[in-house]
Amino acid sequence: MSPIAIVATAFALILVSTLVGAVLRPKMPEHHLTGDSKEVIRLATALVATLTGLVLALMFASTRASFEITSGAITKLAVSLGELDEVLEEYGPEALSVRRQLRADVGPLVDSIWQDDAKAAGRAGRVRRVHTLGLQPLVRELQPKTSVQTALQVHALQLAHDISQTRLALVTQPRDSVSTPFVVVIVLWLMFIFSTFAMSARLNATLATILFLCILSASGAIYLILELGLPFGGLMQVSSDGLRAALTPL
Repeated sequence: MSPIAIVATAFALILVSTLVGAVLRPKMPEHHLTGDSKEVIRLATALVATLTGLVLALMFASTRASFEITSGAITKLAVSLGELDEVLEEYGPEALSVRRQLRADVGPLVDSIWQDDAKAAGRAGRVRRVHTLGLQPLVRELQPKTSVQTALQVHALQLAHDISQTRLALVTQPRDSVSTPFVVVIVLWLMFIFSTFAMSARLNATLATILFLCILSASGAIYLILELGLPFGGLMQVSSDGLRAALTPL
């Protein structure tokens, strides 16, 4: 399910549980909601609310850190591509074919990482593996004539190896880094919290508005976490523009 579908479902469940609490409120004996019972309910709700806030904070911190690491890996990949091209340019005209191959590989490389975008654009069939296309063998096949070219060839091989490793790490990364059980537990806790709120006081226009806005805010927090867990999809994905523009035309 997409983040929007998950959040819409969570919003609906929390809203329904709140309405159920509001419906049950007039039917419950008054002494169940006053005195010591009211105090215990308040403390129990505060406990669950604290746990919910703590888990939401931890989930946000974790997904945000993962998102930043992924963004940094994309930046490193773009830099490595640009540096490899510069090394090959410095090597001389003999490396021109390798540079052309490098540019031909950028599109499939991006599509293999942003697979959803590639499928949406009808380019799924173009997804190939840069590290098996022959880039490194092409570099190895260069015949250096000077010590400078030899050093440049070694450097180019190392850069090509680094690009392949980074690409593999990105492609094999889980599509969604947010664990489903965490989301389910959070939604259940929120259902309990808001149903308890609705049972604690008789529903009126002001209370209904406040509860609705709180439910919307809680659902929005879950949505942000889910979006951060999808670095290569959704509305907050890492941009591929930097990688596509890493190499200037020959």
